[in-house]
Amino acid sequence: MVDGTPQAAAGADSEPPFFHEASGTVRFWVAIDDNLVGASVSREALHHRYRAGAAASDPLQTYQTWSPEIDAAVRRRVAMGAIEPVMLREFDLRPIA
Repeated sequence: MVDGTPQAAAGADSEPPFFHEASGTVRFWVAIDDNLVGASVSREALHHRYRAGAAASDPLQTYQTWSPEIDAAVRRRVAMGAIEPVMLREFDLRPIA
């Protein structure tokens, strides 16, 4: 890892996702083409989208449970021109019909 960003190519092992307490976000990397793109999503966005009925939730566990859907949101943002680091919002996590 250099400057907090994994340097592995897609398909290689990257740093695991983690909860960054100071920012209140889960930070993770998504393989897009031959690159790992850094991204984050707030505890609040995860809770409101995926655990709204729960009294409390672990943001890292929520990310891990829903990672295919959350990673797809990162890919959509990058396809629309977002640059790294991609910061997902609640809007980005809405169900896609």
